[in-house]
Amino acid sequence: MKKIRRAIISVTDKGGIETFAKELSKLGIEIISTGGTAELLKKAGIPVIGISNYTGFPEMLDGRLKTLHPKIHGGILGQREKAEHAKQMEDHGILPIDMVVVNLYAFEDTIAKDCSLEDAIENIDIGGPTMLRAAAKNHKDVAVVVDPSDYQKILDEIKKNGGSLSPQTRFELAKKVFQLTARYDGAISNYLGKVEDGAVKKNFSDTFFMQVEKVQDLRYGENPHQQAAFYRETLHDKKEPCIANAKQLHGKELSFNNILDLNAAIELAKEFHETGCVIIKHNNPCGVAMSKKSLLDAYEKALSCDKVSAFGGIIALNRKVGAEAAKEMSLLFLEAIAAPGFDADALKILRDKKNLRLLEIPEFKAHTVGWALPTNYDLKKVNGGLLVQTADIECAQDLKTVTKLEPTDAQLEDLLFAWNVGKHVKSNAIIFAKNTQTIGIGAGQMSRIDSTRLGIMKAKDAGLDVQGTVMASDAFFPFRDNVDKAAEAGVTAIIQPGGSVKDEEVIKAADEHGIAMVFTGIRHFRH
Repeated sequence: MKKIRRAIISVTDKGGIETFAKELSKLGIEIISTGGTAELLKKAGIPVIGISNYTGFPEMLDGRLKTLHPKIHGGILGQREKAEHAKQMEDHGILPIDMVVVNLYAFEDTIAKDCSLEDAIENIDIGGPTMLRAAAKNHKDVAVVVDPSDYQKILDEIKKNGGSLSPQTRFELAKKVFQLTARYDGAISNYLGKVEDGAVKKNFSDTFFMQVEKVQDLRYGENPHQQAAFYRETLHDKKEPCIANAKQLHGKELSFNNILDLNAAIELAKEFHETGCVIIKHNNPCGVAMSKKSLLDAYEKALSCDKVSAFGGIIALNRKVGAEAAKEMSLLFLEAIAAPGFDADALKILRDKKNLRLLEIPEFKAHTVGWALPTNYDLKKVNGGLLVQTADIECAQDLKTVTKLEPTDAQLEDLLFAWNVGKHVKSNAIIFAKNTQTIGIGAGQMSRIDSTRLGIMKAKDAGLDVQGTVMASDAFFPFRDNVDKAAEAGVTAIIQPGGSVKDEEVIKAADEHGIAMVFTGIRHFRH
């Protein structure tokens, strides 16, 4: 293995670099450094050769030109086993550089703030990526370090191996470089692709780049003949309660369909400030409830909506699970339960179910509702292309009563609850709710009236009374037949977007039946 004798260090993220450089120096490794990094290391009493002293050429152009020099890149790119390379390096006074420790200008952090185009461009790193790519290409001879979390592991291996790193470690470090520079260039491309006339004006870039990292290989995809893996977004908020940040505490390995259903369950659970329970089957909720009493009460209310469909389902809860709720949930066959924690007694109860997957997600907080930022994207793959849209985080805030009868405060609470549930149900979506509990759910039908009929039928099958419920529709009613059917079942209030050419006819129907109706002005299609 090749011994490391000389390193160049130039970092923007200076966390841990003093300790790392000090240990390298103690091991007899000569350090070349640039600008602020060199000053920091010198103040720490670490022997450092300044880049200008090494190259014989000053840092200039406001720091734009520092490391772009043959003595740097020749030292990195020269292949040690090639006699011709060794001779050329010797002829031109180029010394081998065996380690490159570099991280890049904080372009992503810069554009996350309100910055000018000039500031953004000035934070595009040139020398850093060039050195990194050169070192990664020549990883057989050069160790390249981009991640401060690797410092200690690298030191431990160098000490263990008498000043060397194994070929496998060098290769793994090189892979990190190309992953980093791909993401970095992607961020620059995404940003510049939104610029027109010197400012960011477009919502969507001319090209679109998003980097994801593999979490795990899956046994198979939606069906056993399909291969699959699970990836998370590289820059995703690690504190957000979501499936990508979940920690599995118990049970079988997650399947492709488990992950899809858990995502659907957790995202719906994030809609509620109060204690809530969501039960999902095949990506649609089959029972949802909030409770002012307890998690157990929320679970029992959600379960009562459709006990048949809940069998083999997925549960998401927005509160820590205690023994009382765990005991009841253990009586039902479930694929998985996700929650922001399980107490010791709950874990003991649920772990008796050998295959039940238990997932801990980050804690739900007051700002969890509508967590996704407008810059977060929802992606849908089509054959040969990709549909990209901003996340559906709009809430019904300015409700407009369009009927003679106004909804009561209790009805308004149920209407908003049903509306938020409907946002997570496949279109056409109809939700019947009462006392912040789903009574019947009509999902994914080709006509809205069929979804209305289905929701009523599901409620009756579950032994629940639609009389006195409210109804939510994810999109406007094309005809009055939905209102007539709802009235026949005993619905007292309706929430819907409005905007149909038949709105007057629909409102008239609601008035005839004594039903209060509010318009939201927005719809929530979910295809």
